[in-house]
Amino acid sequence: MTIKYTKDHEWVRVEGDVGTVGVSDHAQHQLGDVVFVELPDVGRALQQGKEAAVVESVKAASDVYAPVSGEVVEVNHELENEPARVNTGAETDGWFFKLRLTNPAELDGLMDEAAYKAFVEGQA
Repeated sequence: MTIKYTKDHEWVRVEGDVGTVGVSDHAQHQLGDVVFVELPDVGRALQQGKEAAVVESVKAASDVYAPVSGEVVEVNHELENEPARVNTGAETDGWFFKLRLTNPAELDGLMDEAAYKAFVEGQA
């Protein structure tokens, strides 16, 4: 299992050829209380770096970008009824969608956990 992060604060946890995608704990802290999540449709083809979902908080609405390219194979319907899961478990049960990777080499351009922590601390 590999976990990688983007500069836009998404994470992808890869198991085999499927990646589970969500926003980082840092991102949910920045957002504040999440009140709505718009998820992509299953079967949708996503391109790395392009809008995949929307998360709305009491502060603002933000796009969630695909950290890697792939086809959406599952979405977390729990978030539609309970968007606060993004706040309580951003990197666990607050995941947004799963996709089948079409170009696993894209993972090489993402940060590992140590690099992401250093990136976030550098922004502070």
